[in-house]
Amino acid sequence: MQSLIGTGAALITPFNEDLSIDIEALTRIVNFSVDGGIEYLVVLGTTAETATLSSAEKELVIKTVVAANKGRLPLVLGVGGNDTMTLVNELKTKDLTAFEAILSVSPYYNKPTQEGIYQHYKAVAEASPKPVIIYNVPGRTSSNMLPATVIRLANDCKNIVALKEASGDLSQAMEIIKNKPKDFLVISGDDMLALPMIFAGGVGVISVIGQSFPTAFSEMVRLGLNRKVDEAYEIHYRFSDCINMIFEQGNPAGIKEVFKSQGIAENYVRLPLVCVDEDLATRIDSFVAKFDK
Repeated sequence: MQSLIGTGAALITPFNEDLSIDIEALTRIVNFSVDGGIEYLVVLGTTAETATLSSAEKELVIKTVVAANKGRLPLVLGVGGNDTMTLVNELKTKDLTAFEAILSVSPYYNKPTQEGIYQHYKAVAEASPKPVIIYNVPGRTSSNMLPATVIRLANDCKNIVALKEASGDLSQAMEIIKNKPKDFLVISGDDMLALPMIFAGGVGVISVIGQSFPTAFSEMVRLGLNRKVDEAYEIHYRFSDCINMIFEQGNPAGIKEVFKSQGIAENYVRLPLVCVDEDLATRIDSFVAKFDK
């Protein structure tokens, strides 16, 4: 799928002080990402604090993003869970008309075997009317989807078109890239490893930091895809300190502080997450001030 090549922005859900959804800020973020050159938008992923949103709030986020986007960029919707039956029923009934694909995280908390992960995704692929991006993020799920499982799914399920790989293990990503079917896409789920994975044969990144620095970050990814190594890494190292900072005290607390520094959105998060502390906020604010110059 050509639409998944490049930089996808894993959109936050901005909140007002009373922790209601800030519709105006979300609209600004969509426009900022689109105008900055991002290739596609990812709605209701982990970065959106989806676990703390009600069903009505999720629908409000979807409605807001679709309206703000105005058909300019492809949209990907996060639809995941650790109850396969409930997820399958959701996919069979949910209106996915506005979306190019779904992003579905590997089951968390249950800690399934590799066979359990395979059977889960096979059921998801059969139920989904849209192409499926499978998502491996062991730091959140407590289970690692191994390369053999990914390759098996890629070969067996035509509706599974891509992997968002966020294990932090570049050798694992390379094993998948080496053995995958030709048209299966490997997408970095880690901003710091985006370029190494691209140079190994990946097709881009679903990024957290990219939504707040869309022009420079998406250009970095395009340079990487065009094998312009030195130019791409020159931009990467401009970001590297900030990438570390935005994840230092949890996602999306860090990226929300960036948006606050940029005057785009406030930095409110919902419990059990908390805002970054004063020291980290100062360091992030300093980075943003210098970067903008």
